[in-house]
Amino acid sequence: MAALPGKQPLIKLSYRPPNYESPLPYFATPITPNDRFYVRYHLSDIPSIDARTYKIAIGGDGANAQTEITFDDLKKFPAYEIVAVNQCSGNRRGLSKPHVAGVQWGYGAMGCARWKGVRLKDLLDKVGLKKEAIEIAFNGAEGPAFDKTPDFIKSLPVWKAVDESTLIAYEMNGEPLPHFNGYPARLIVPGWTGTYWMKHLSTIDALTKPQGGFWMNPAYRIPVGEFPVVARFMTQENATTAPITEMVVNSLITSHVDGAKVKVGKITVRGLAWDGGYGVRAIAASTDGGQTWSAATLGDDLGRYAFRPWSFVLTAKRGTNTVMVNATNKIGQTQTATLLFNPAGYHNNVMQSVTLNAG
Repeated sequence: MAALPGKQPLIKLSYRPPNYESPLPYFATPITPNDRFYVRYHLSDIPSIDARTYKIAIGGDGANAQTEITFDDLKKFPAYEIVAVNQCSGNRRGLSKPHVAGVQWGYGAMGCARWKGVRLKDLLDKVGLKKEAIEIAFNGAEGPAFDKTPDFIKSLPVWKAVDESTLIAYEMNGEPLPHFNGYPARLIVPGWTGTYWMKHLSTIDALTKPQGGFWMNPAYRIPVGEFPVVARFMTQENATTAPITEMVVNSLITSHVDGAKVKVGKITVRGLAWDGGYGVRAIAASTDGGQTWSAATLGDDLGRYAFRPWSFVLTAKRGTNTVMVNATNKIGQTQTATLLFNPAGYHNNVMQSVTLNAG
């Protein structure tokens, strides 16, 4: 555990670049407090930016014009708010068997916040998109420690970029973005994994050809057809791999750690569930290894991109009690019983089991 400036202690996985995971107790509520929100960087040169001189350059060969937007300009656009989960693509990678390379995240490379900002669509309207535009590319102000390290550049298909929910956010849970979460402005791509959520946003470019940098290909790829993905990024697909896009349906028990001691009798097990934006429909809980299932109670719905709280009352018997949970979303997708292995350790949504010792 270590504390970055402005943060409560987080689980330190690397210092350069800073990668810090949120511990389980920080997920007691569906909104993750700013000072408890995880930190994820790819490059180690993290900028300190003065909002008074901050600018975003907008253009590219797929735009009809070029312009610059200041931080004050952003505040003049109509403001929108959305509650959305930001989850690293590699969340739970450290649980993969066999082991895979990469940051060894446990359960906490994620968080859910109320984001406020402007629609990306409104910024793109300032320059206009050519009919040939197929992707929108993004760069941030973070930089590499070495010249040979590829700059962190990502892109979105135009259809996702102009979606009403895709924002450039300058507030997080009613406060300015924390330094380590993208101050002064970052991209918000609800439903899609955190790799697209560019921090310290500096440039937005409309492209007429697929973005060809390292962080689009070969990085952040999954085998074609392995996961039940609806939102496909067709201009970046090839015969064998596709870019990771939307999050898969998942859940987490937050009230108890594995091996926790509890009292005999009724206890309430609580947790969170989420998916790629279709909405969580149900949570089922099993105490007999998945032979039978009971419905858990869903809590407040903060929006289809948000964490959905749930609870389940367990009658704990003396000795070992095991609770397994399985989330289902509104298009019928469920969690998997066994790991869908892939070399990068993405999309781990294996049903979680927690053993409780009652005495």
